[in-house]
Amino acid sequence: MLKPEDQKLLSVCIIGKPNAGKSTLLNKIIGQKISIVTPKVQTTRSIITGVITIENTQLILFDTPGIFNAKKRLERAVVKCAWSSLNSADIVVLILDSGAKIDEMMDTIILRIKELGKKVVFLLNKIDLHSKYYIDNLNYLIKHFPDSNKFNISALTGQGIDGFVEFLKNNARKADWLYERDDITNLSMRFLASEITREQLFLNLQQELPYNLTVENESWQNKPDGSVKINQVIIVSKESYKNMIIGQKGEKIKEIGTKARMNIEESFGMKIHLFLFVKVRKSWEDNPELYLSMGLKL
Repeated sequence: MLKPEDQKLLSVCIIGKPNAGKSTLLNKIIGQKISIVTPKVQTTRSIITGVITIENTQLILFDTPGIFNAKKRLERAVVKCAWSSLNSADIVVLILDSGAKIDEMMDTIILRIKELGKKVVFLLNKIDLHSKYYIDNLNYLIKHFPDSNKFNISALTGQGIDGFVEFLKNNARKADWLYERDDITNLSMRFLASEITREQLFLNLQQELPYNLTVENESWQNKPDGSVKINQVIIVSKESYKNMIIGQKGEKIKEIGTKARMNIEESFGMKIHLFLFVKVRKSWEDNPELYLSMGLKL
């Protein structure tokens, strides 16, 4: 049996631009989907905590919202959340899409991290795509962070991730674990259920739907047979978005609800009765309670 004094711990903050592969990386390392993934930018809106315990070492991984030039109130809250997550991390991991050239936004992110003085590791993601920008990006990182570790990975296929995880294990410090050995996240079932529904909204409506919607669990009822009845409210800012989600004769929301229910059942391992409703709240982005439910500050 492992003695408490032999336990090791490392907290890791994963940051980057939207759609760089942060959530895909977290899910791949944990071995289970806890962070939703869609083609929509800014899918991740709050800090998603993943936990993996390997032998005597516990790694706590923070998947953060993508950093971009925020203009609206919700966007600013999301980006602020990403930056604030760096404070408690032992190591900052900056993930770059190797298929894209380092631009002004990425340059700003890199230089700001440099100013913080944190230990930084770089992941050049999507290495399997053989980008023409790879060499230029690598040379840029070598110039600004000559002593930092850099890994070529594919978060989607898993290429290079074992070496990265081994590096994290080797850099862990002696400290008591914060979670049980079998824990994979600190997120509640209610939060995960609302995130799964939000994921299905974006996957099924894609670019037609704005990202600034939210999903609330209006009620959560544990049934005697072990199943759960969940009523969720999809909150949007315009009537046209509501009509888009409901679809002709309610077919679209029925399809989204079915897929969300199946995914929730798969994640929780139990029978789920899911009922979706759509409400229009024109100024919902000014509601501090909704921000708190997303793990954000107004």
